[in-house]
Amino acid sequence: MAVKTFAAIDVGSFEISMKIFQVSRKGMKEIDHIRHEIDMGTETYTTGKLSYERVEELCRVLCEFSEIMKTYQVCDYKAYGTSAIREAENTAILLNQIEVRTGIHIDVLSNSEQRFLDYKSIAFQGEGFLKIIENGTAIVDIGGGSIQISLFDKDTLVSTQNMRLGVLRLQERLNHLNASLSQYDNLIEELVDSQLQVYKKLYLREREIKNIIVVDDYISVMLRKKSDNHEMTGYAGKELFDHFEKAYHTKSVSQLAQSWDMPEENMPMAHISVMMLKRIMETMGAELIWAPGVTLCDGIAYEYAEKNKMITASHDFEQDIIACAKNISKRYRGSRKRSETLEQIALTIFDSTKKIHGLGKRERLLLQLSTILHDCGKYISMTNLGECSYSIIMSTEVIGLSHREREIVANVVKYNHLEFDYYEEMGLHSSLDKNAYLVVAKLTAILRLANGLDRSHKQKFKNVRTSLKDNELVITVDTNEDITLEKGLFDGRAAFFQEVFNVRPVIRQKRVIGG
Repeated sequence: MAVKTFAAIDVGSFEISMKIFQVSRKGMKEIDHIRHEIDMGTETYTTGKLSYERVEELCRVLCEFSEIMKTYQVCDYKAYGTSAIREAENTAILLNQIEVRTGIHIDVLSNSEQRFLDYKSIAFQGEGFLKIIENGTAIVDIGGGSIQISLFDKDTLVSTQNMRLGVLRLQERLNHLNASLSQYDNLIEELVDSQLQVYKKLYLREREIKNIIVVDDYISVMLRKKSDNHEMTGYAGKELFDHFEKAYHTKSVSQLAQSWDMPEENMPMAHISVMMLKRIMETMGAELIWAPGVTLCDGIAYEYAEKNKMITASHDFEQDIIACAKNISKRYRGSRKRSETLEQIALTIFDSTKKIHGLGKRERLLLQLSTILHDCGKYISMTNLGECSYSIIMSTEVIGLSHREREIVANVVKYNHLEFDYYEEMGLHSSLDKNAYLVVAKLTAILRLANGLDRSHKQKFKNVRTSLKDNELVITVDTNEDITLEKGLFDGRAAFFQEVFNVRPVIRQKRVIGG
């Protein structure tokens, strides 16, 4: 059995870390974990760039990582940058400089991609994860630049929301206010509560949250050392905060650092994390915390093993993405019945035209999401439905989708309602490359065709079948209803489909006996 040595590198806001794994079909085994603290986040969040000294230090550490990988005979690696790199004004120049000087190529994760990898690393914990999400659960992912709160309902991820309340960002604000440690509690409460109360009104009204899964760099370490007499390490109840707060107010910084085996300079950020989690737990009314102790490096490794078919997840992540889209549609009063009809027709067309569109499973998912979100913009304006839908989708994170994928979905929904822009024109207001543009064109052609078959919004067809014959796509519909409207408006939508695929769609009505 092939065993591969893989390195996962996380270029984070406060540290660079690398984990070395042995990966095989039997699973994954961590064999080393190297960390180097480097505060890049504070510089990026305040000045928009990294200083010369920070770039020098970053390149030096990555060169050391490269030598360590050679020692372990690493056959493959993946390096990701998060918010400190993502929010830099000169990201492209910075990444090129790093690769030229160190030989390490860094990809930048969007926020939703980063949180999805963290989420995957939790889900791969197996029984512990599956058991805790049986009841209302929130994943609280605390980073340097922001926090992400993701909610589960009946073991499915239904919503995710990002807030700029990251540990480094809050510490910078507190430093700007010249706050002492004794003032931290009240100031953090004020800063955090203003956003949490809005979040509660929008997302928690109908949900009961019993459990919180926390992913961070500080609480997880402390919690796994000071577990509250639970059978499994990393579990604790509300009394955890009494324990932490008592320690903060009775011990010196050096004593706290020694107690929790952390550098002294980390203690203010640990304090911020504890206070934030306390406010989140009280806002939600949660009773149990679980810190699985995973890191982004674990998520990177699981993604690698999954893509190379070495491990299989027991949790269906695709259903989480679909559930998130349905929740967004519900929030903006989308029509569930109309979406289901559109989804059924669009996916039928997609599946029967594989040989002419050449798209895969992932693009099929993007089409499905487009059918679910096709009318979300009507909540704002029925006149500017396309533009408003685009704005909603681009402004709403769907965990598990990259920024590029979200932009594809947003454009497909937009051009389902508006005249299609050709590449040069779309390029004026979009960052999509030609490959992504062609995906948008193909999915838009399919969605428009499906939309034309249910133009009256009355779900007239009991059954829709499609078959590709020569240069025609024959669409057979079972119905006894009058489809004059559908036939009359079909030609315009069929014309764009024919332009994209060089195949002419044709409707054939089949009467239903006894219907």
